[in-house]
Amino acid sequence: MAVETSHPAPVWNDPSRPLATRVAALIEAMTLEEKTAQLYGVWVGASAQGDEVAPHQHDMEEAVDLEALMPTGLGQLTRPFGTAPVDPALGALSLQRTQARIVSANRFGIPALAHEECLAGFAAWGATAYPVPLSWGATFDPDTVRRMAAAIGRDMRSVGIHQGLAPVLDVVRDARWGRVEETIGEDPYLVATIGTAYVRGLESAGIIATLKHFVGYSASRAGRNLAPAAIGPRERADVLLPPFEMAVREGGARAVMHAYNDNDGVPAAADRQLLTGLLRDTWGFEGTVVADYFGIAFLKTLHGVAADWADAANAALAAGVDVELPSVKTFGAPLVRAVKDGRIPESLVDGALSRVLRQKAQLGMLDPDWDPVPAALRGTDPDAPDALRGKVDLDSPANRELARELAEKAVVLLSNDGVLPLAAPRRIALVGPNATEATAVLGCYSFPMHVGVQHPDVPVGIDLPTLHDTLTAEFPDAVVTVARGTGVDDGDLSGIGAAVDAARNADLVIAVLGDRAGLFGRGTSGEGCDAESLTLPGAQQQLLDALLDSGRPVVTVLLAGRPYALGRAVGESAAIVQSFFPGVEGTRAIAGVLSGRTNPSGRLPVSVPRGPGAQPTTYLGARLAQASDVSNIDPTPAFGFGHGLGYTTFTWSDLRVRSRQATTEGEFAIAFTLGNSGERTGTEVVQLYLHDPTASVVQPVQRLVGYDRVSLAPGETRRIDITVPADVASFTGRDGRRIVEPGDLELRLASSSTAAHLTATVTLTGPVRAVDETRRFHATFAQQALPGQ
Repeated sequence: MAVETSHPAPVWNDPSRPLATRVAALIEAMTLEEKTAQLYGVWVGASAQGDEVAPHQHDMEEAVDLEALMPTGLGQLTRPFGTAPVDPALGALSLQRTQARIVSANRFGIPALAHEECLAGFAAWGATAYPVPLSWGATFDPDTVRRMAAAIGRDMRSVGIHQGLAPVLDVVRDARWGRVEETIGEDPYLVATIGTAYVRGLESAGIIATLKHFVGYSASRAGRNLAPAAIGPRERADVLLPPFEMAVREGGARAVMHAYNDNDGVPAAADRQLLTGLLRDTWGFEGTVVADYFGIAFLKTLHGVAADWADAANAALAAGVDVELPSVKTFGAPLVRAVKDGRIPESLVDGALSRVLRQKAQLGMLDPDWDPVPAALRGTDPDAPDALRGKVDLDSPANRELARELAEKAVVLLSNDGVLPLAAPRRIALVGPNATEATAVLGCYSFPMHVGVQHPDVPVGIDLPTLHDTLTAEFPDAVVTVARGTGVDDGDLSGIGAAVDAARNADLVIAVLGDRAGLFGRGTSGEGCDAESLTLPGAQQQLLDALLDSGRPVVTVLLAGRPYALGRAVGESAAIVQSFFPGVEGTRAIAGVLSGRTNPSGRLPVSVPRGPGAQPTTYLGARLAQASDVSNIDPTPAFGFGHGLGYTTFTWSDLRVRSRQATTEGEFAIAFTLGNSGERTGTEVVQLYLHDPTASVVQPVQRLVGYDRVSLAPGETRRIDITVPADVASFTGRDGRRIVEPGDLELRLASSSTAAHLTATVTLTGPVRAVDETRRFHATFAQQALPGQ
């Protein structure tokens, strides 16, 4: 009689065992080749027929033999959905089949972790394209951003994706930089709070959020992509690092991507003090550090700090980089040979591997019941791929509603002489290169602009109404005449005369100007699309000036990825409406602001310059960075950070300082009354700025330390109580420690960095106090309705 015997699962497959025990046992059982295989990805494209993925061939990497790699395992799959247009259901099937193949091919049955871009929505064909991060900043609304990120994460998770390469937490230091559209703004507190909200949303859906670019990328000289960063230790500590610190501490981000740049000669990818000393040892980060694409190889090819691929691998591993993306160049055969030759200690490999495997175990990818079938395909027949086509909706009505809400909250009304909202215009001249361009609402990391432009014969995959479409729907009784005038950047002047004629035959001109998103010089905004100055691209300023001379009121509308100097239009436009690539619902949001259907509540996340050549500058400048008699360049903006108008008015009154003094470890309490004195419901963004008149190191004249959106009906008033911990006044002192100093401070309650309404003078007492990563980040706001309301 046969006796049945049970074979216990290996330790690493047993979810009842401690995580560290499982990971250590698996590492002990692996060969060197199997270890290094978990530390790199392969760039692939999903099959349009639902077959297995195929390696993506590109000029940055030699051809990859996926079949040859599979037996030792595979750490990551790079952008299966974001490489070519593929029906989402068939892309999910392709990824499912590939994962099953990977699991069966390696002896431990470890699947690959799949990652995608999600900077302005899931970068997949047919997925909702949300507003770009600069618009997230314009909302001053972390909760809406969190809900958007959760929706993006759910869509990604449903088709088998595990990691998203967002958010970008770079703080704008020079608006000429092409990737300004990908940032959240020029203030570290705004970037930190909005970025942390995005992280929370993405992580709540089970997607690993990836903070990038760590750190200094946005501080490149002259705003040039990948140029060296010129930043001192205090600028790095007080401006560039806080968003990452908050996203790690409060957001729970599980991945960080190193930056491309070097700072003072040390590339971020080889900076152990940054990636291990600060990130892991000081902040307690336990996730993975992934390479920005080709960033490890760049240590040899661009930075010149590595002699060969093994040298580059050694520098990155020693610094704390765990995963090479997007493909295998240095962490593959060169790393294996170097370890066997004794050039690189195997302990470096094991350290990175332990973090990678721990993350996979946390995702359930080492469990014996792990299933490659994603949620979107459960219950479907994988042998009938044609029946799946069109069955996965990544642009649902709920997504569109979120995109609409975010876009509406992000539109910024910069100026208005009373022409807006438009009553019932009879004749509108709709002029400009972005008036009839459907993709003018999209950033460079949206799928249509990032990938779709390379496939012009494939439909865009989502509904993208032009501003002409939405304006004619918003004003059905108006006669709308369209004139292009000029292109975004072609410099063509031949159409300006016809545009002026259209303006003179209309009651009102709406000039729709701005950018075209693209990559590496193929656009006027986006990665590698840096600007020499902040003059509007091409001949758009000439067009705008000609329209201002037409004798008709001109409403200037900007669909752009960065702020631009607008010349005469600042004082002569009847109104200026600023939008930063507002996504699929963007033109409807703009039309609603123009008609008054929506009361605008967006605020500038970046200053709008008065002149095109004053860069680099932000509102965070110290006293000597402001206008002065010692320089003939005036950096004063046309519209400052935090500025934005609406269709109602607010009163700020009855400031009470409940605690005018506090120790350097205490807190202040202030309160005031905000009222809506206008005739329609509106939202004010209460902004709290800190001014430190005397400090041991030079400070910015003011900096944002808190904000809150307050919506009020006509005649409604509300009491706003604010608690301000002394910690928010901290800065990096001369010895490199973060400190809180005693002395007087000003707490400015404002509607923008240039419009303070109430000021409380308070005093910190006691000794200089050192603070660390446990410090309090936030002033807290509480809204209280007044009696009788």
